[in-house]
Amino acid sequence: MKNEHLSEGAVNMFFKKKGELSSSVEYIVVGLGNSGTKYENTRHNAGFITIDALAEKTGVRIDRIKYKSLVTTCMISDKKVLLMKPSTYMNNSGLAVVEAMSFYKIPPERVIIIFDDISLDVGKMRIRRKGSDGGHNGMKNIIYLTGSDQFPRIKMGIGHKPEKWQLADWVLSHFTEDEYKTLCAAAENACAAAELMIKGETDRAMNLFNS
Repeated sequence: MKNEHLSEGAVNMFFKKKGELSSSVEYIVVGLGNSGTKYENTRHNAGFITIDALAEKTGVRIDRIKYKSLVTTCMISDKKVLLMKPSTYMNNSGLAVVEAMSFYKIPPERVIIIFDDISLDVGKMRIRRKGSDGGHNGMKNIIYLTGSDQFPRIKMGIGHKPEKWQLADWVLSHFTEDEYKTLCAAAENACAAAELMIKGETDRAMNLFNS
């Protein structure tokens, strides 16, 4: 797939209304990160860590390879939900997201993206209904390839970059033991937030969990 915007026709093909869904999957929840043991528990993989927590909470295993991702389906608030961990590496996350959205004909408003945010302390969260990429390369690629910024998102704090660190080195560094425990507690809150968002209670999720 070329690294370019989808045509308007292609975008409209899968940004359908609820009544036009071609599958029982009604929502997609995507955690952004980098695949491979080298990147496990690094700051940039906060999205993966949260998706793993959501899978554990709903009693499923993320063990199928599809849509350039590790995926599974689960039930959240009586909705069938696709959980995704793209295997494209962070900067090409949009390739996986576009493929799943196209297959299930899911609009951006029902694709929740979970990703790391260096502007927030570890354990802090920020939920948004839509918005710009905020300088995050994974979100940047998703918005670029879909031509839409209407994705609800949960941003997971990974700590501010120390002054002497390069950004790439910081986001690929590992959490300390205490930081990891704090992030895992935040991931539990993110699971609760995702459930509220799927129930159509995004405002409540923002009131409860926004830092």
